[in-house]
Amino acid sequence: MLGLSSYAGVMESLMNRAEEQQPSSPLTNSRSKKQESSKNQKPRLVGGFVLVHAGAGYHSESKAKEYKHVCKRACQRAVDRLKAGALAVEAVAAALVELEDSPFTNAGMGSNLNLSGEIECDASIMDGKSLHYGAVGAISGIKNPVLVANRLLSEAQKGKLSAGRIPPCFLVGRGAHDWAVSHGIPPCPSEKMATKFSLSAYKRNKRKMELAEKMDTGHNQTKRRRQSNENENGSGGLDTVGAVVVDLEGNVAAAVSSGGLAMKHPGRVGQAAHYGCGCWAENAYNMNPYSTAVSTSASDTHFTTPTLQLFHPSPRLRHFVPWLWRASDSHHAGTGMLCCHAV
Repeated sequence: MLGLSSYAGVMESLMNRAEEQQPSSPLTNSRSKKQESSKNQKPRLVGGFVLVHAGAGYHSESKAKEYKHVCKRACQRAVDRLKAGALAVEAVAAALVELEDSPFTNAGMGSNLNLSGEIECDASIMDGKSLHYGAVGAISGIKNPVLVANRLLSEAQKGKLSAGRIPPCFLVGRGAHDWAVSHGIPPCPSEKMATKFSLSAYKRNKRKMELAEKMDTGHNQTKRRRQSNENENGSGGLDTVGAVVVDLEGNVAAAVSSGGLAMKHPGRVGQAAHYGCGCWAENAYNMNPYSTAVSTSASDTHFTTPTLQLFHPSPRLRHFVPWLWRASDSHHAGTGMLCCHAV
């Protein structure tokens, strides 16, 4: 889990630092006092903020530069959108596209292959301003699953369909693929989404599975072998990528994307697509003075299993998300690559 409570102080300090660096003079001081006393003054825009992560897991030291570069590019993509006047939900989707396009992350291009040797991805996005949510699960043949999730979100904001039908916000499998294509999102053959890294990892894992099935071993030895395989597999040990954004108006948004577990059963939908598990975003409102934006990354089983009521400043989040996100579990959370940027 990537809990933003740890980064709230970072954002505040960056914004304060930017204000402190502005030159001060008697003229500017008197001008600011007049502006504060003016009742007709428009509310001042807040500073934007972008934070992205390349997923929890065991990142290869040999690819450390690539992970950092893709995080920086994703940050910059979102920052450029914010400076152009985009809202948080548009900027966070732009950041995720950059993460999905990288062959080094377990999302979009280069995702983990399932048991059948195919790529099936999960993604979700949430707009803190409207509380609308869009998600896809086990979708194949789409290069950027987050774009489908974002399109589901935007289409749902338009209201009901013909004959009073309620628009979908979460689609899976072939239905998600066909809906995406019908709404102008181009398909991409699954074989073109696989990279030499994901293919080699799949072949390596398949050989190890076949060997394990032939060997008559005890439960504990099998469990240790599986854990060792996860650590050795550079791509299989990586998990959900994500980002959170605060736009210049103070709106928040969050998004996640994942190729899921390596060698997973076809059709399996992980935490990245589930409502309240992969991400959450909520603007401040009357009953809650704090905006909330969360992007998670870890083993999906531990995120989708209800264990304990989550206490959070947001009453809505307490009500809808009765899970304890186990960020303290180092085995499942791993170490993530982070990049943050104040606008």
